[in-house]
Amino acid sequence: MTTYLLVDFGSTYTKLTAVDDEERRILATSKSYTTIETNVLDGYHKSYDDLTKQLTQQSFDQVLACSSAKGGFKMVAIGLSPTLTAEAAKRAALGAGTRILKVYSYGLTSDNIKEIEVLHPDVILLSGGTNGGNDKNILKDAKQLTELSLNIPIVVAGNEGTYPKIKALFNQYCINYHLTENVMPQINQLNALPTRKILRDIFINNIIKAKGMSDIQTQVAAEIIPTPTAVLYAAQLLSEGTTTQKGFGNTLIVDVGGATTDIHSIGSGKEEKKNVQFDGLAEPYSKRTVEGDLGMRYSAKSLLESVTPQAFYDYINLNESDLTRKCEFRSQHPGYIADTMEEKQLDNTIAKLAIKTAIARHAGYYKKEQTPSRTIYHQYGKDLRQFQTIIGTGGILVHNDQPTNVLASALTPTDELTLTPEKSRLFIDYDYILSAIGLLSTVDKELAFELASKHIKPLN
Repeated sequence: MTTYLLVDFGSTYTKLTAVDDEERRILATSKSYTTIETNVLDGYHKSYDDLTKQLTQQSFDQVLACSSAKGGFKMVAIGLSPTLTAEAAKRAALGAGTRILKVYSYGLTSDNIKEIEVLHPDVILLSGGTNGGNDKNILKDAKQLTELSLNIPIVVAGNEGTYPKIKALFNQYCINYHLTENVMPQINQLNALPTRKILRDIFINNIIKAKGMSDIQTQVAAEIIPTPTAVLYAAQLLSEGTTTQKGFGNTLIVDVGGATTDIHSIGSGKEEKKNVQFDGLAEPYSKRTVEGDLGMRYSAKSLLESVTPQAFYDYINLNESDLTRKCEFRSQHPGYIADTMEEKQLDNTIAKLAIKTAIARHAGYYKKEQTPSRTIYHQYGKDLRQFQTIIGTGGILVHNDQPTNVLASALTPTDELTLTPEKSRLFIDYDYILSAIGLLSTVDKELAFELASKHIKPLN
């Protein structure tokens, strides 16, 4: 028999899940506020005490942990073109579980350097140029980065022909840097894995700086990983299944939070049709996007600005001034809990628009080209229309009287050329178990899948 303790140090809560592999069940769960400002051990010990009060045992055979405490792993990405190298860098970084603060392209300026100082990221990802291609821009950007006073690591993942000069430059200025393979070695070819590996290594070195986290690292069986990475592992497991259990098929995970709406997709999203031609940057099989302007509280005002008041009028009868006032109030009072039918209806509308907009941005699209003999569709990005499964999580879905009504907004078409889901089955992660499932999948996929199947509930 093996007992597991699965720990998620979230930005708000530290969540613990105890699992028994012999009984094939979750023994107990607990949570307490994450005490990042003092010592993460304070919140962890409180949650641990609450957990063990529910159990006869006081210890576990293996402890596994993930973290998004202190606002997650914050990064700035730099590339030559916003649609190519900068986008490739962004995708590689999001797949590594980072939180992207800003993406720069077409050359850094002195004002950009000042802005990066204010943003104070944990890491900078510098890309630009294919191998054998443009070398001037990445060298200029590298030179600009030497003006930074921040002592933070810079990962270089651009035109590899520039590396000798960048190495000499960064050594001269005593820059903390890492060279890795070009994130886009050829036009439209994404090479994300080497960059993701280095970013995760930097995350481990960075996260243990939080007071108490180094003590946690000595207790766990493996390295602490970013919470978004754990969720991505869970998504992959649920999509693909195991050697003995059939998976859910192509899967989307929709996580609606107070500040962001995160989308994870597992599947190629590349439909083979004679009249469809795939263009643009290659899509990763496992993809994550984070929409920082779409959220229930902190980002309620920016959501209103992004989708415009007109989008709200399809769901709710409020004039523009009242709508603006209520969204601004939510942004300024992130702990607010809706307590009337009208406020709950507005919360549901915000969630619907966050889900619909975030999925539309995650999805690919068609551009039509009419030839004398036929219509050709140029596909950019992932085709989500045939994705079989959507799993929703986040407080607005978990604590909702009508979760189906809210999550079904994922199936609302934006327009005929945007490749959003059409007939997916809907599920809810009522127990906030996805990060725990992802952690458990690293050591026991069969048990992780069994528990996920029990606790992630289908909607009608």
